[in-house]
Order: sequence, then structure tokens, then C-alpha cells
Amino acid sequence: MSHYETQRVTIWHLAHRDDWRAALDSGEYRISTRGATLDDVGFIHASYSEQLSRVAEFVYADDDRELCVLVLDENRIRADGVLVADEDGGDGELFPHIYGPIKPSWVLEVREAGFDADKKFRC
Repeated sequence: MSHYETQRVTIWHLAHRDDWRAALDSGEYRISTRGATLDDVGFIHASYSEQLSRVAEFVYADDDRELCVLVLDENRIRADGVLVADEDGGDGELFPHIYGPIKPSWVLEVREAGFDADKKFRC
């Protein structure tokens, strides 16, 4: 048995709630990051749990739209033949990148997310 068959690995994607709702209707989610689609970038940006707050505060702190966090099962993604690769985010830190649209069946949980009065990310 491989590592992916024996252990659940979760990766996290920060989304606008209305984009996620639209994905539920269409059957797939195609937003890479704020202001860019999978077609624009070639992959969907994701994070590990310990990276999420920093990413959210850097990318979404001034965004007034309602947010949510998609908690994704990496095993399900890989089982569907979609590449998930840990790649350099630009400063040497590795982030998971998903090379295909997110299917709702990969989502283990959708968490409410947003910023408190001090602009600290909460989910």
C-alpha cells in the first residue's frame, strides 16, 4: 500500500462563497486564486493548514466578498488522476498546486472564513 492509500492528506483552498456555490451547480470549481482562473494559471492554488492564514491575509485581507475554505482530500484528487504537486510559491516555500478543476466529491468540509476586526484570518 502506498502512503496515499494509508493516510488522509488534506489540502485547503480559500474560495469566495458565491464561486463555490456556482461550482456546486456546474459540477466543478475552476478558480485558481483571487482574480485568476484555472485556465489563466494552469493550476489551482492550495495550501496546507499551517499556510492558510498567511495566504489569506496576503491575498484576501482587503476583499469584502464572503469567503469559505474548501478542505480537500488529496487522496481523492489523485485517485481521479489529477496531479497535485508541491511547488515553490516564489520564496522557496512549497505549496500544493492542483492541476485540474476541483470536483465537489473531493471536498471533505466547507468552513466559514473571514477576518476579525484586527484583520486576522479566522476559519
